[in-house]
Amino acid sequence: MTIRVAIAGVGNCASALVQGTHFYRDDNPHNSGVGLANPTLGGYRCADIEFAAAFDVDARKVGKPLTEAIFASPNCAARFATNIPDDGVIVQMGPELDGIAEHMRGAVDGDAFCVSDEPPVALEEALAASGADVLVCYMPVGSTRAAERYAEACINAGVAMVNCMPVPIASCHDWAARFRDARLPIVGDDIKSQVGATIVHRVLAALMEDRGVKLERTYQLNTGGNTDFLNMLDRSRLEHKRRSKTGAVQAQLATPLADRDVHIGPSDFVPWLDDRKLAFIRLEGSGFGEQAVEMEIRLSVEDSPNSAGVAIDAIRCAKVGLDRGWIGPIEPACALYMKSPPVQHREDEATRDLKQLLDG
Repeated sequence: MTIRVAIAGVGNCASALVQGTHFYRDDNPHNSGVGLANPTLGGYRCADIEFAAAFDVDARKVGKPLTEAIFASPNCAARFATNIPDDGVIVQMGPELDGIAEHMRGAVDGDAFCVSDEPPVALEEALAASGADVLVCYMPVGSTRAAERYAEACINAGVAMVNCMPVPIASCHDWAARFRDARLPIVGDDIKSQVGATIVHRVLAALMEDRGVKLERTYQLNTGGNTDFLNMLDRSRLEHKRRSKTGAVQAQLATPLADRDVHIGPSDFVPWLDDRKLAFIRLEGSGFGEQAVEMEIRLSVEDSPNSAGVAIDAIRCAKVGLDRGWIGPIEPACALYMKSPPVQHREDEATRDLKQLLDG
């Protein structure tokens, strides 16, 4: 059994995803299984994923083999898989639309972030010809029109979708209805990392709530050096991202915090961090006797590999959805793997519900 995957956006997250499917193959002597929450999910292994198509707009990637493009500048994700064989997938020119922030043109390593001269391909035809089962959307934060264009192409080509970015697709009533009408599953929106700032913040907020501590103020500040953080220097592109990350934490509280008392989102771009992400989380509250309880966390992770294992689980859920005829948002998978699902659930509830769904 295989899962044929198309990728929209061949950046660092795509690099980690492609590397991971090779790293966890049975014949890899370095495969200890460490890092996989689910070695098998719905009958599919990580190694059952193969790539059918890839789309980007960067001249350094378009026209190149996918296995070469994932390491092209400005990508800086860690290289943890070696001897990746060429799978024959060539990166095709996708629609640019709002995919590149203006300040990033000419801002990467002093080299222009150049859009390829190749004309965009017909997405629906390219997806249909590739035989893709699932498309993974890795468009940059703020690429609303681009993400919606790929969603449209999935619906028209009969391809399931995993939306890893914060543009509302699965969580949008109209888009969710269109996927249901097309009898296609979708998992979205905005991928959670394996042990990232959002999941840590959510768990700590829920812990305080469960233990009778009233959370009164909190912040989460994130810095990194990859193109995701460079892109987010344009604050006009952050509306969905801030809403997604803030909502994921607020959903753990019986009474949401006032806007003044919660600040969650990207803070700055530090080039020498490359793909490393630093998150600083602070929670302040009142416990027994209304005495102060304060907590500070510093989290350091390799950003893109931290999300790839979760994306692999989401991809497998989408394929199981295709196999079993699930349509529209797969609610437990959305709640477990995404920051901004159609319906928020606690982690334990979403895990339980997804297991019941897969076992049913």
